[in-house]
Amino acid sequence: MIGARDGQTLIGFVYGFVGLEHGRTIHHSHMLAVRPAYRNCDVGYKLKLAQRERVLAQGITRITWTFDPLQSPNAYFNFCKLGVVSDTYKINFYGPETSSVLHRLGTDRLWVTWLLDSDRVQQRLEGKYVRHEIDSQAPPLVAVDAEGWPRELALKTALAGAYAFIEIPSDINSMQQQNAEQAVRWREVTRHGFTEAFAAGFHVSDFFRQSRSGQSVGVYLLSRAQTGEDLR
Repeated sequence: MIGARDGQTLIGFVYGFVGLEHGRTIHHSHMLAVRPAYRNCDVGYKLKLAQRERVLAQGITRITWTFDPLQSPNAYFNFCKLGVVSDTYKINFYGPETSSVLHRLGTDRLWVTWLLDSDRVQQRLEGKYVRHEIDSQAPPLVAVDAEGWPRELALKTALAGAYAFIEIPSDINSMQQQNAEQAVRWREVTRHGFTEAFAAGFHVSDFFRQSRSGQSVGVYLLSRAQTGEDLR
């Protein structure tokens, strides 16, 4: 448990524990929380850096955790700022229904891995990472249409190349309040897209934001795993 304080006030914390994954010792980060008034102050980022430092001091080189793939701010934080990767999608990880207001769309999660001592992570933490331009003509697995609904392309076409894309709405929480049916449809379509892509040998390697016709969307970049690439 690591806490962040403003004077005597606890403003955030990160909590995790040691575990085994595929026979390898890892640290699993179970929860990160920051008080709303401090969420634009990099408190969460600093907590993750402190967690990384302490886990490395234990001789452990990877941290895992889960997050809702429809939450665009979390995706940006995890993939862009921290440099995680993911090749595992968990359907209703905490069960189909819970009492939490955070789980109204079910509890599907991406299982991410933070390779603490990798060049990929080090470049992001040092601000040196530059996203490579990928062919913008590559068809996405899932795209946001003009009305904000998910549009799913033919899997055979979308997974034929080295890269694939899955788009998500920029604010699923507002969408859920305004159009619950639309939000549920996003869960269903992206679940299918992620699970099919992972089964075909892809992993999520990045996330970025785009503005298209006045509409902001989040975009997952999925890359076909290269020979010898170690995600586990």
